[in-house]
Amino acid sequence: MFRCSSCGAFNRVRQPAPPGQPTCGRCQRPLDLSGAPQEVNGEALGRAVQSSPVPVLLDLWAPWCGPCRAAAPIFDAMGRAHAGRLVVLKLNTEAEPHAASQLGVRGIPTFVLFSGGREVARRSGLMPRPELERWVLSATQGAGPSAPV
Repeated sequence: MFRCSSCGAFNRVRQPAPPGQPTCGRCQRPLDLSGAPQEVNGEALGRAVQSSPVPVLLDLWAPWCGPCRAAAPIFDAMGRAHAGRLVVLKLNTEAEPHAASQLGVRGIPTFVLFSGGREVARRSGLMPRPELERWVLSATQGAGPSAPV
């Protein structure tokens, strides 16, 4: 399952992907199948969380935050490794303070995992990729049919 970075629609794409560039069923723009994190605002985040058929992993970060910058390549690798089974999003808390406040963010980086339209787990602080993967796997195992990452 892949989220269109243009319109936010979720698209089911067979794996391995058929030859050629898959396009979004809604807006017909090319789909990124890499699993790379997508930047969202508060409104797009809400829509993604409510409509995603797979777990959503959110990174709450800010450009001035050193640990956030250190976490970026780990987060990117996580998204790419689980492309199609996990939607990975980033929300800049500086650009979206209202959304960060609504989520109750007290420190960054903060990682929030959503499944079935609700928050299932939250962690703050930098963590190595193996720890991030263990945390996501353990949090999604009991989160419903779409959960296994």
